[in-house]
Amino acid sequence: VQLQASGGGLVQAGGSLRLSCKATGLNFRLHTMYWYRQAPGKQRELVASITSGGVTNYVDSVNGRFTISRDNVKNRVNLQMNSLKPEDSAGYYCYVRWKAANFWGQGTQVTVSS
Repeated sequence: VQLQASGGGLVQAGGSLRLSCKATGLNFRLHTMYWYRQAPGKQRELVASITSGGVTNYVDSVNGRFTISRDNVKNRVNLQMNSLKPEDSAGYYCYVRWKAANFWGQGTQVTVSS
């Protein structure tokens, strides 16, 4: 299983970014997909998840600003981030649990300037 994340960058507060994660090596449509983030000196935090059936869940701090979605044809999970705040700055990682093992993408950096 491999996860390849992309789409991070530098944006001003109030701006938007769209992250994407391409998954290979598994039957993508069957698995819940996750986005986590980790800022320097902080623990990794679950940001959003989407089940195989499309049910989504968000951490309170991003609810209403971020949207997770999936494309089961292209094997991608996306994270649309709007109204970004400086506190959203972090490395963002996609994650899947497959056959009792944890798989992480390489991370993509999001930096929000004030």
